[in-house]
Amino acid sequence: MSLMLKLLSTIVLLSSFVYANTASEKIEDFLEDKFMENPKLESVEVTVKSVVSLKQLPKWNAYIVAVKAVLKTKQLINQKMIWFSNGELITKDLIDIDTGESLVKKVKPKVKAKHYIKENLIYGNDNAKHKVMIFSDPLCPFCKGFVPGALEDMKKEPQKFAVYYYHLPLERLHPASVTLVKAAIAAEHKGVKDVVLKLYNVKINPREKDVKKILKAFNEAVGTNITPKEITSPSVVKEFNHDKFVANDLMVAGTPTLYLDGVADETKKKYLKVK
Repeated sequence: MSLMLKLLSTIVLLSSFVYANTASEKIEDFLEDKFMENPKLESVEVTVKSVVSLKQLPKWNAYIVAVKAVLKTKQLINQKMIWFSNGELITKDLIDIDTGESLVKKVKPKVKAKHYIKENLIYGNDNAKHKVMIFSDPLCPFCKGFVPGALEDMKKEPQKFAVYYYHLPLERLHPASVTLVKAAIAAEHKGVKDVVLKLYNVKINPREKDVKKILKAFNEAVGTNITPKEITSPSVVKEFNHDKFVANDLMVAGTPTLYLDGVADETKKKYLKVK
């Protein structure tokens, strides 16, 4: 659970915030005041990015908010989250009593043209019939079991699939993946082919933090000679941060995550059925 979610109870009253001019301002003011009750925070800024109406609850809306906070340790927090409110109550989640599904899953930021850039296109043509986005960590067990096979499938049909790949290393679980994906980006910049597929063949302890050991394992698997200096180059850092930005912008937190034509596919199998 993120730091921000720990700061608030599941459902609380909003009615005291009569000074806000709009519902969005009311949400922003309320969340900022509640977050600042945490003594570890130095400052916080909450901005409502979009509002989504709920068919199931006509008087309720989903609010996608961006939170920028600074801890007293000077650590920066920058994340998006979803809150539900009817103007009087606010809650982090709503569950459909018939299906058991969380409405959070139905309220996600929309994929935009800016999220599809040439640096992320690893297979297919940018004008292919279907656009696929894959967010993955090469050391995630679930990714290992899904991503290589999916990439091999879509690689065979370049006119059908434009495959955009985004590195999303889960640093807390797999520290070694950060160095690995930076090495992969550096290798791609040098023109090495099929780097992403080869990335899943690297043999390394996910908890390893020794950069030289990680790069040695990467170079052996990919057939390269990437150095520690290369993975800190401005172009590598820029692309690494871009992937992180896209994941945050779309509120992607887990791996593997797959989007087909701009829609999140929880089954990860819909690409097999498209014509």
